[in-house]
Amino acid sequence: MALLQVENVSKVYQSQSAPVLALREVSLQVDEGEFVALVGRSGCGKSTLLNLCGGMDFPTSGEVIIDGELTSRLKDAELTRLRRQKVGFVFQSFQLLHTLTVAENVELPLLLAGEKKPRRAALERLAWVEIDGLADRYPHQLSGGQQQRTAIARALVHKPRLLLADEPTGNLDSVTGDVILRLLQRTAQDLRVAVIMATHGVESTAAADRILAMRDGRIEPAPVWR
Repeated sequence: MALLQVENVSKVYQSQSAPVLALREVSLQVDEGEFVALVGRSGCGKSTLLNLCGGMDFPTSGEVIIDGELTSRLKDAELTRLRRQKVGFVFQSFQLLHTLTVAENVELPLLLAGEKKPRRAALERLAWVEIDGLADRYPHQLSGGQQQRTAIARALVHKPRLLLADEPTGNLDSVTGDVILRLLQRTAQDLRVAVIMATHGVESTAAADRILAMRDGRIEPAPVWR
């Protein structure tokens, strides 16, 4: 069984003028240790699909199954448990808390899950992304690449099975962006985490195992550049 299954999913948002169809009968499967890139222009449905894949929202129709759990059948507490245990999120804007140190940012998911002594796990994950020497610094003292490494460490500290990255290189220069892409690739290969990355840049898909092109809420046939 695939780690993630999306089956004939559509998503409709209600607006004052007319309903907006964000996703149209999308289906996909992602296996353990696979790095999948969703590529397409802004507004094509990439972020909406990531939100559904992470249990942050529900489809209007169709089903999303994360590691055997059907999200539409879960209560709020069960969804929170699923996200805390099995899903990690990485964002374009890093979303670090600037009043916390690097290590404290990485510890946060474990503290929210009730762990009493998360420092060792946080330092191990910071070492894995190769910035353990920055543990006591604050986000404003870091470069953009270092902030994104911190965000990835935070997303992985609870050992999720699925990592969702929404434009993770969007605020980075090309060299630093390549480093982050290789880190996501290593996450899939070495940690056997399923990684789904949304991006609008074709150049950001080079490290992925598979590319899914999106347009107008649909996944199109295999793109011609691969």
